[in-house]
Amino acid sequence: MLPMTGLRLQSPLRTISVLLVHFLLAHFCRGQSQLIGSPQPIVATIGDDIILPCHLEPAVDITAKTLEWTRPDLDPRFVYLWRAGQDHVKAKNPAYKGRTLFAGELKHGNISLKLSKVKPSDEGRYRCYIPDLTIDSFIVLVVGE
Repeated sequence: MLPMTGLRLQSPLRTISVLLVHFLLAHFCRGQSQLIGSPQPIVATIGDDIILPCHLEPAVDITAKTLEWTRPDLDPRFVYLWRAGQDHVKAKNPAYKGRTLFAGELKHGNISLKLSKVKPSDEGRYRCYIPDLTIDSFIVLVVGE
């Protein structure tokens, strides 16, 4: 009798497992990319050149998309703005002009931002955002001496 009981329990568990796997595959395979940044703060020393990581998974060519790097506590808030295939320098906060560029490859979904000559005032929370896809990621920069 014991082997039969074991088989009866195994069958519902197997059914639940199959349904769970099916649900997870359906949920995660919808083609929706996610922006991945750094879960840990990026630590920089004054004067460093650093990379603020941000990329799409799965990778998608985003050359033709609008891409924004912002700091909500600034006015204007734009650290970097890419629209219609070009850098919109006039929209940038003056503190970042000439100090930012894409370090990644847009064709491969990499929109990491290189920030040169880090200053104490660069410390803060940055937002990597693709408005067309309504997805974003936040990265914290900590600046030490």
